Amino acid sequence: MFTRITAAALLLAASTALFAAEPPKTAVIAVDATHPGASISPSMFGIFFEDINFGADGGLYPELVKNRSFEFSEALTGWHEVLKYELPKGIDPPKGELDIRTDSPLNATNPHYLRAHATAPGYAFYNVGYRGMGVTSGAGYRFSAYIRSNGPKSLRATLTDPSGKVIGTGKLEGFMGNGWTRYETVITPTATVDNARLTLYVDDIGDIDMDMVSLFPVDTWKNRPNGLRRDLVQLLYDMHPGFVRFPGGCIVEGRQLITRYRWKTTVGDISERKTIINRWNDEFDFRPAPDYFQSFGLGFYEYFQLAEDLGAKPLPILNCGMACQFNSSETAALGQLDEYVQDALDLIDFANGPVTSPWGKLRAQMGHPEPFHLEMLGVGNEQWGPRYVERYKIFAAALKSKHPEIKLVVAAGPAPSGEPFESMWKTWREQHADFVDEHYYMSPDWFLTNTHRYDHYDRNGPKVFAGEYAAQSSGQTSPENHNNWQTAIAEAAFMTGLERNGDVVRMASYAPLLANKNAWQWKPDAIWFDNLHSYGTTDYYVQKVFANNAGTRVIPITPLATDGLFTSAVLDERTHELIVKAINNTASEMPAEIQLKGIKPSGEANVTTLASTDLKAENTFDAPTNVAPQPSTLAVTSPTVAVKLQPYSLTVYRFPMQ
Repeated sequence: MFTRITAAALLLAASTALFAAEPPKTAVIAVDATHPGASISPSMFGIFFEDINFGADGGLYPELVKNRSFEFSEALTGWHEVLKYELPKGIDPPKGELDIRTDSPLNATNPHYLRAHATAPGYAFYNVGYRGMGVTSGAGYRFSAYIRSNGPKSLRATLTDPSGKVIGTGKLEGFMGNGWTRYETVITPTATVDNARLTLYVDDIGDIDMDMVSLFPVDTWKNRPNGLRRDLVQLLYDMHPGFVRFPGGCIVEGRQLITRYRWKTTVGDISERKTIINRWNDEFDFRPAPDYFQSFGLGFYEYFQLAEDLGAKPLPILNCGMACQFNSSETAALGQLDEYVQDALDLIDFANGPVTSPWGKLRAQMGHPEPFHLEMLGVGNEQWGPRYVERYKIFAAALKSKHPEIKLVVAAGPAPSGEPFESMWKTWREQHADFVDEHYYMSPDWFLTNTHRYDHYDRNGPKVFAGEYAAQSSGQTSPENHNNWQTAIAEAAFMTGLERNGDVVRMASYAPLLANKNAWQWKPDAIWFDNLHSYGTTDYYVQKVFANNAGTRVIPITPLATDGLFTSAVLDERTHELIVKAINNTASEMPAEIQLKGIKPSGEANVTTLASTDLKAENTFDAPTNVAPQPSTLAVTSPTVAVKLQPYSLTVYRFPMQ
C-alpha cells in the first residue's frame, strides 16, 4: 500500500528531524573567584545524634545484653528461664527461681539486682538481647558481671544460634566472700549469627546475686572497653563532620521533667549511671517499644570523646526547665531553675575545666585530663513561647556572665514558618541570640523551592543552625517514608542554598542519624543497621559529599537555581582549590560550560558524582552502594570547562588553583 506524500508533509518531516537532532541547550555556570565572599564556618556540615530508633543501646553503644542492670520498669525484661519446651523431649529443666531484689544493692543509683536461686545444679536462664544478639565468628566478646555468691563458685555462659547449637562458651569463676566483685572472661564464637542468645547456668546449688551482666565486643572503635560500634563510627568518621550535636532532640526534654536527660547521671563509672525510660518508648502507636530504655553506657563523656575522635566540635543540648511541649509541656517554676542553670555551668567545667576543678577532676579520672574545647551549648531543644523565653533569659544571664566565650543555641520552634516561628525569630533578634536552631521535615518539593530561603536573611542578626532537616517522601513521621534518591537530591539542592549563605547559616545537620532495621520509630534516617551490618542511605551520601567538600569561603556563582540546575561554589584556602557543586534535577543529561574567572587552569580536577536515573532508587543491606559517590578526573586546559551533568545528579568539581 502506497501513501501520497505532499511537499508540505516533507517539509514538516524535515523540520521535525532537524528539531529532534538539535543538541540540548548548554547551561553556562559562571564562577567568579576574583571576588571571594563571606567565610564559611569550619563546622558547617555536621551530625545530629539522638537516641531514637534504638540508636544508642542496641546500636552505636554495642552492649548485647538488654536490661543488664535490671532497672527497666519490668525488671526482668529481656530475661527468661529455660523452660521445658525449649529442651529436648523428655528432659526437664533443673529447678530454680529468679528474683529481683533491692536489699544491699550494688549502689544507690542501681538499686535492683537479680538473685538466681538454684535448687538443682544446671539451673539456667537467658537474655534475648536487642532483637537478638549479633556475634561474629572468631571475634572476642567480653562476658562480665558483678557477682555476690552464697554457695556457687561459678557462672557458666553459652552462646547459641537460633537452632540451639552452642557456638561459644565462657565461665565466671572463683567467687569468694559476700561482697560485690566484678568478674570477666572472653567468649569467642565459632559461627557468625545475627540472632544469638546468651544463656547462663548455675552449676551449684545456692544463690548468686548479679548485676551489670554484660556481653560486649572486644573489637570496638579504638578498642575501648566501653567503646562504640566500629562500623557505625566508621560511617560517621567518613563523613568528616564539623560538629556533633548530642544527646538529641526530644529526649533532652523528656515526656515529663522527671525523665528529662540529666547529663550528670551519664558520667562516671557505668555501673553508677542511672537507667531511665526512653521517651520514644511509646510515642507512636504503630511502633511501640516497651523495652526501649537508656542505660547511658553512652553518656556525655563518650559523646565528647566521639566528637574528638571525628575531629568535630561538640554541641551539647541541655534541658531549659521544660518537658516536651508536644507531650506534657510540664515546666519548672522560675524559682526552681537554679538546678538547671548549675547543670549548664558544671557541664562547661566538665568539658573545659582544669583537673583541679570538681568536674574537670572527674573528666581526668575518666581518662581525659585535657579539655574537650567546648565552644557552644544549646539551651532547650524545640521549645517556643513566652515560658521558653523567660527561662532562656535566666540561663543567658548566668552563662554569659561566667562564660562569655560560650555561644548559645536557641530554638525557633518545631516548624520552618508561621507561628511560633516568626515570633520566636523576632524575640531572638531583640535578644541578640548567637544561634537560632531551625527544623524542617518537609516534602522534597519544599526543599527544591526553598533553595533561596536564606538569601535575604539579616546578615547582622543571629546566625542560623539548620539543626534538623530531612525530606519526607510520604509525610512527617509517616512509616511509609523512604530514603530514596528523590529525597536526597532535593536535600542536595537545598544545601547549595545553605552553602551559598555560609555567612548566615553556620551549621547544618540531617536528622535522625541512625535507625535499627528491627526497632525503628521514625523514618527516614541517614544510616540503617541491624545486629551485624550497616549502610549509608542516599541521603547519607549527600551529607558526606557536602561535608567532604566544604570550603572556607563563599564564591559568587550563577545561575543559582533555574531550570532544574542548582549550584554553589566555595574556595578551600587550606588546599588551594575551587570547589563547584552542580545538581541536575532533570531526567536529561545537561551539557554545561563552567566558566572560571580568577583562576589559572592547573592540571586535572577531581570529580565526585552521585547520580541515579531512578528517583525511587534506594540503598539496602543487599545493595548498600546502589547509589554512591563515584570518583573521576577531568582535564582542565582553559578557563572554560565543558562538562556533561548526568540526569538526576550531584556533581562536585575540585579545581586546583595556582
